[in-house]
Amino acid sequence: MRQHGAVRAISLPPVAYGATAERPGWVDLPPGLRDALAARLGGPPAAVRVAGGGFTRGFAAVLTGPGGDPVFVKAAALDGQRHLVDWYAHEAAVLARLPAGLPVPRPRWALTAVGWYALALDAIDGRVPRLPWDPAELDAALTTYAEVAAALADPPGDLAALGLPRLADLAREDILWWGEVAAGREPLPAPAAGAPLAELVALESRLPGYADAAPGLAHGDLRVDNLLLDPAGRAWLCDWTWLCHGPAWFDLAGLLLTAYASGLAADAAFARHPAVAGAPEDALDVTLAALAGYHLTGAAAGPSTMSAHLRAHRRWSGEQALTWLAERQGWSWARPAGSTPAR
Repeated sequence: MRQHGAVRAISLPPVAYGATAERPGWVDLPPGLRDALAARLGGPPAAVRVAGGGFTRGFAAVLTGPGGDPVFVKAAALDGQRHLVDWYAHEAAVLARLPAGLPVPRPRWALTAVGWYALALDAIDGRVPRLPWDPAELDAALTTYAEVAAALADPPGDLAALGLPRLADLAREDILWWGEVAAGREPLPAPAAGAPLAELVALESRLPGYADAAPGLAHGDLRVDNLLLDPAGRAWLCDWTWLCHGPAWFDLAGLLLTAYASGLAADAAFARHPAVAGAPEDALDVTLAALAGYHLTGAAAGPSTMSAHLRAHRRWSGEQALTWLAERQGWSWARPAGSTPAR
């Protein structure tokens, strides 16, 4: 899957995806919550492995009970982290209703204690794929997403009944930013200086209509750090908070940002994936334009209560989206800072 033609640069994120988290440890949790969790585990955990990836500040760790059974536990305070509590509870509802047989973790149990909510999921024996992507590992991820996209093309009624958001509405409310920049309501992000702004606005503006016309559901947050590779080489898809009505090809483009940054043939991987069947001809360009604006304007926003690494990661992701789009469109564009020659 190496990109053919001119040698492109490999660009790695500023901090590895498996090391972006800033989370509390087991000893940082309230004693009453630790006691409640230990009671569900059958005793104090024999091992605690805190998740290194992610950008929220919620507790997330694999807890191994005294009997050797591991579970993945997310926890957040009802007062001060209510948004995380709502996300975790919603994810549990989604995971419980996904079609059987998919490579996704399933909910085990949930509890509320001493002002905290905790959700336990199956612990997947796996690791986050390394960057730059190994082509075989990327193929495993794409195979898993083909399976997931096919299962969600006609979602079960109890899943659709959750009142899931529509990608078209999310785009209008929070994803499309080039129009705001063009109108002077948002500053032009520095990495986009000299970009053809009118063309970016025109491209991103097509996303809501395309999304509304697409059947099925999209994961909504398909990134390399939301995937785990098990010892058999199968990819598992995690973090289902943002499931929405929308096209699977939107997910696919977001995942392939890291394939493009890895010097792989991301255009070909997108074009041949089953999730692209029936997509508009410019679906990839439209999505790249939207993602570039979303990430670059977000990276330039004010301080965040999330991981300190979030802004740098969003800038890097936006640069990859914009550089890839510029390459596809034939725009003159500089390489992202920090890139290294592809091998």
